[in-house]
Amino acid sequence: MKTKNIMIVGVGGQGSLLASKLLGRLLLNQGYDVKVSEVHGMSQRGGSVVTYVRWGDSVASPVIDQGEADFIVSFELLEAARWLPCLAPDGQIITNTQQIDPLPVITGAASYPEELVSRMTAAGAKVDAFDALKLASEAGSSKAVNIVLMGRLSNYFTLPESAWLQAIEQTVPAKFLELNKKAFALGRSAGKTAG
Repeated sequence: MKTKNIMIVGVGGQGSLLASKLLGRLLLNQGYDVKVSEVHGMSQRGGSVVTYVRWGDSVASPVIDQGEADFIVSFELLEAARWLPCLAPDGQIITNTQQIDPLPVITGAASYPEELVSRMTAAGAKVDAFDALKLASEAGSSKAVNIVLMGRLSNYFTLPESAWLQAIEQTVPAKFLELNKKAFALGRSAGKTAG
């Protein structure tokens, strides 16, 4: 099997590392060779965070180069646009529509770019954009955006839902398990209705 690549991008403190661990566990459970690499921009909360997940029969390097990402899963709209050059020609972006102002916007040195979804689509990207924050809040916590996004991503895989739920059980602390299962289900079902 050809190596497949997922980039998880977002802002520090959004839970992208848990999402990458969940994906790693899911794919290891399926018998794949998996490499997960965490790349931080600014290490404090609010800085850009990128995680690479690569899987296949044999994965040599954990790094994804420009034009190689089969999926970019983004916790925030501007981060999806920022990493667009890494998307493979037939790749898929799955992004939360939430906007978190980066430091230049907060300080007034820049303004948050408008029409990002249509700009990414115009650049040739397939974009699945939705309000993951709303669904996470519906599940019981705004912090569950990461698992909502994993639910949405699961629609692009042929793996059964039970495999994803098993990985959630192996990754998420027991006291948050039911909330995260609900967040996953909301993301998964919203993806099916969105087409």
